Amino acid sequence: MSKSCDRRAFLKLVGAGAGGAMLSSCGNSGDSGPAAQSPGQVLGVRDVGVLSDIEKRKLRVGFIPITCATPFIMAKPQGFYAKHGLDVSLVKFSGYAEIRDSLIAGEIDASHMLSPMPLAITHGVGSAAVPTRLAVIGNVNGCAITMAKRHRDMPATAEGFRGKVLAVAFEYSMPNYQLRNYLAGLGLDPDNDVDIRVMRPPDMLANLISGNIDGFLGPDPPNQRAVYEGAGFLHKLTVDLWEGHPCCGFAVLDDFAVSYPNTYRALLRAVSDAALWAHEPTHRADIAAVLAPSEYLNQPESVVRAVLTGQFEDGLGATRSVPNRIDFDPYPWQSFGVWMATQMVRWGYVPKERLETPADFEAYVRPVFDTSASREALQALGATAPSEVFKPVMIEGRPFDARDPLSWTERTLT
Repeated sequence: MSKSCDRRAFLKLVGAGAGGAMLSSCGNSGDSGPAAQSPGQVLGVRDVGVLSDIEKRKLRVGFIPITCATPFIMAKPQGFYAKHGLDVSLVKFSGYAEIRDSLIAGEIDASHMLSPMPLAITHGVGSAAVPTRLAVIGNVNGCAITMAKRHRDMPATAEGFRGKVLAVAFEYSMPNYQLRNYLAGLGLDPDNDVDIRVMRPPDMLANLISGNIDGFLGPDPPNQRAVYEGAGFLHKLTVDLWEGHPCCGFAVLDDFAVSYPNTYRALLRAVSDAALWAHEPTHRADIAAVLAPSEYLNQPESVVRAVLTGQFEDGLGATRSVPNRIDFDPYPWQSFGVWMATQMVRWGYVPKERLETPADFEAYVRPVFDTSASREALQALGATAPSEVFKPVMIEGRPFDARDPLSWTERTLT
């Protein structure tokens, strides 16, 4: 929930919501698992009833097995999809290119994605241009720079990182843009002074252990699993680079939203409901128990719990408490998209001539980051929704204002 939300009102609504039932047993990632809880048993913000005339109730939703997918996964076993009138099958993917292509091909109806991906897909960056909407931010924070244990004595300087091989989940991702911004802040050229490789999140730990990479900036649980295995240490949490930064999101094609408007509204209510519920710290340990098994994340429960609760070992001998290591705040601020677009220009993914003015950036982002649909879903759930689409933030100590983004497009190295 954003800081603009009234937390006390939210907690009151949760308490009045649906009877205080505990988590049900975990369902399967297809149709054959145990039945979800009935809507009356589901913890949520408000019982709003099921929308009339939902055009398509049986849906396939794609996810990557990382903690960023928490709301999209938990909406199935905890019954949020059913609560809002949907019969959802979850489909697991290993990598983002595959999940993108499956969404474009119509093999899935909606998808967990890295939040910059709908921008890239809409504007034909790295794929065919297919208008796509992002109306829910799946998680904020939730990533880290993890380095191999053999580098535990490396200085956190340009020389410490120079020549290292570092992995990110995808070109069009917050991990890629945050890693590049961090390295540039150290005075390095990310394209020449280090070797940045795209790697599926499930493959990162094995490549770290084998020595194929020196580190990665990626989502959890691979970061915490590296600590658990004694293979790596947490160099930097991304919450320390930009508190409240977006990471993953929830996307549908424009054609889907137009063809099935009430289904789209029901989906947004379901995953927003799940995100607001997952925001509450008291639910995190129970969520870890559901997510850990093989049908979802396939990780030790203690690893997932460490991430979600923010009580964790850092691989350097310290036990840390960072409650907002990962959090869940579903509103898709368009200012997030503007910053992503500045980095797409800065690092050569989008020609500079394509985005030359602040108005160009706003027009680039507005059709993709569907704040109006998100606001409607949140208000229907009884949660406070921002009326604005931009908010100022601090990124590595530097202010970012989406109305004045051009300085962030410069390939400046500190």
